[in-house]
Amino acid sequence: MRYLKIVIVLTFSIIHFPLSIVYAAAPTRLVIGYASTTPRLMPLWMAREQGFFAKYGIESEPVLLRSGATLVTGMASGDIQIGRTAGAAVISAVAAGHDIKMLATFSSRNSYDVVTRPNIKRAEDLRGKKLAINSIGGGTWIGAMLWVEHFGLDVQRDNILLQSIGDQGTQSQALESGTVDCVFVDSVYSKVLKQKGMNIIAESHELKQPLVSQSTIMPNTFLRQHPELAENYVRGEVEGIAFATAPKNKPAVIKMLMRRLRVDANTAEEGYGDMLRGVDRKPFASMEGMRNLHRLLRPGNPKIANVKVEDVVDNRIMRKLEESGFIDKIFALHGASFK
Repeated sequence: MRYLKIVIVLTFSIIHFPLSIVYAAAPTRLVIGYASTTPRLMPLWMAREQGFFAKYGIESEPVLLRSGATLVTGMASGDIQIGRTAGAAVISAVAAGHDIKMLATFSSRNSYDVVTRPNIKRAEDLRGKKLAINSIGGGTWIGAMLWVEHFGLDVQRDNILLQSIGDQGTQSQALESGTVDCVFVDSVYSKVLKQKGMNIIAESHELKQPLVSQSTIMPNTFLRQHPELAENYVRGEVEGIAFATAPKNKPAVIKMLMRRLRVDANTAEEGYGDMLRGVDRKPFASMEGMRNLHRLLRPGNPKIANVKVEDVVDNRIMRKLEESGFIDKIFALHGASFK
């Protein structure tokens, strides 16, 4: 219902209210839009469930929107104040005229395994096949493009069809049903698919190129008007990282994964490992990852050539938290390691 309300209201809001008015008063509750369900969202989930947002004066309402484009549109209307999405969606939004800043990158490395139908055993067999993505410019689209490039394939030359299916859970179901031939998913999903007879033809660690698959973004207008809210929000998520990666809190993380991903304990255990491997301990917005995404997106959208990554990434809050000793202190408090 919250999703439907945002989609209906934001169109009216964009037409009738300039952003300077929408964001003038500090909101009593921050709506946090996120575009996928993955173990790498654990810092957000834990920040809310363990009361870290409340600790820093943030009343939060996470909303799953399933689309980076919908998330950005919700931000433009003022219905969403903070976004959790892939870097590609941010670059595309800025190219379309949205003034958005990236404050943190919570996953700057590839986390996607390549999983195929039983009849596909090699990368070369992907020619002429259907590949699942969430949306053009979305996180799994970036993963797909990097893997296709890594395999020496070309989407157009090799007649590869990209199909927008939904989040990783929905993509996994599409692979099982035969709707698509290949998916790019986190190991929490790939291991389950393997048990059901699918093939893992490449694992995430084989692809070394940097990217931004999970980041925190905010309208620049909101950031300028409410810098203290932005900082306190990032504080909450950084403490969420410390809590989630501390060994003593593993049972709570497993429980959260079972509930959020709707999986059993064994699958949640795999998700836990995926979270530990995929979440950046010091989530500075990744300039290198954004440049790589910019390179991939530019051929499909001439406007992206005019986007300067340096104008999108804003690490002022993260630098302040590191230089003040906040990050070291909060990791020590929870018994977490930076490795």
